[in-house]
Amino acid sequence: MNEMVKNLNLVYTLDGKIYINLTNKCTNCCVFCIRNSSDEIEGKNLWLSTENYSTEDVIKQFKEIYEKNTETQEVIFCGFGEPLIKFDIFCEVAKYIKDNCPKLSVRVNTNGQANLIHKRDIIPELAKYVDAVSISLNGENQDIYNKNSQPQDKENAYTYVKDFIKECVQIGIDTTATVVTGCEKALVNIDECKKIADSLGSKFRIREWLPKGY
Repeated sequence: MNEMVKNLNLVYTLDGKIYINLTNKCTNCCVFCIRNSSDEIEGKNLWLSTENYSTEDVIKQFKEIYEKNTETQEVIFCGFGEPLIKFDIFCEVAKYIKDNCPKLSVRVNTNGQANLIHKRDIIPELAKYVDAVSISLNGENQDIYNKNSQPQDKENAYTYVKDFIKECVQIGIDTTATVVTGCEKALVNIDECKKIADSLGSKFRIREWLPKGY
């Protein structure tokens, strides 16, 4: 492992859970994102100086951290970017965890745009490796979603997000649609968002916005 990759925080811990930070790339620029105000979470710098790393690099960091946190019960793919952008590496790392640490639950926090990003349905493959997904809904309609999430594809992103939620539910993944509240820049109608989540068959969770991101 070269020195640049060695210094990347590809894997980190927070509140007794292991998190995996695969990329800083994202198809959204959410108004409430912690990246807008900080380079780090709880002292861990999640900005990657390079994205030129391998699956083996991630697994090596995971093994080192897991050996020190064997009591943890959950691994979450979540960092300073959209983890499913790096879908191939995600699958390889998640498969390693499933094969070697079967007691661990695997969750991915995602913006729900993976099918739009990859121009294909990735959910059947995703279902092989995850127990749960948390998907950012953040709007009761396309206009509100676009204001809050500022997606690159403003014409299609919101529809893809809702379809992603629905298909994850249908395929049997434990699925939660989320909205952020408490940020003056991001206003949502909680009741209407919950109705949408209910109609798609998913769970619903309100995430209180915190300046530090957690």
